[in-house]
Amino acid sequence: MTRQTPTPSPTPSPARRAAAAPAWWPVVVDLVAVLAFVVIGRRSHAEGLDLPGLLGTLWPFVVGAVVGWASVTGVRWPLASVRAGAVVWVSTAVIGVLLRVVAGQGVQVSFVIVTIVVLGVFVVGWRAVVALVRRMRTRRA
Repeated sequence: MTRQTPTPSPTPSPARRAAAAPAWWPVVVDLVAVLAFVVIGRRSHAEGLDLPGLLGTLWPFVVGAVVGWASVTGVRWPLASVRAGAVVWVSTAVIGVLLRVVAGQGVQVSFVIVTIVVLGVFVVGWRAVVALVRRMRTRRA
């Protein structure tokens, strides 16, 4: 009987590597982005970074992000895709602001504009960078 030497497997494609990555990592990156948004906002308004204050500001946006993640679950878009990020961004901003209104937290037009812009840059931005890096790597290969 002849023994065959196993052939080395080719380097996995970026799409295959992305599929092999844990599905939860975009959620973690989004949570860090939303937390950064809250911390920056509280610091810029000279509000404390105590845990109750942070959580009070954070929870509406986390609920919005959870709704966004749930709404793209089952869609063919990977959670790390720019399309999914756009859904998560809009959900996080809109639901976050609405929950702040319901909770009696301050909401002014300037706050809504800053929220939309900053969350867009943070939540969609990292996905756009990842997509660009993947595209550049694919072209080199």
